[in-house]
Amino acid sequence: MSTLTIRNVEEEVMKNLKQQAKRNNRSVEAEVRELLKRNVGRKSPEELLALADKIKAMTPKGVKQTDSAELLREDRDR
Repeated sequence: MSTLTIRNVEEEVMKNLKQQAKRNNRSVEAEVRELLKRNVGRKSPEELLALADKIKAMTPKGVKQTDSAELLREDRDR
């Protein structure tokens, strides 16, 4: 195992982290370890493509899907 030191964490971020750790019945250190484990490099590109295929297979056939870029442009132009 390695050691990681993080300096100059914003007060609001630290406050939210402490609250999240408390909700999950973990120490702040354990909460950060869990966040890192869940969010950093856990899935290979092949795993992500397989997940995308699985999600695609759940989409009903014949239902037209809107391009997400169109939705983003529409939202931005409001």
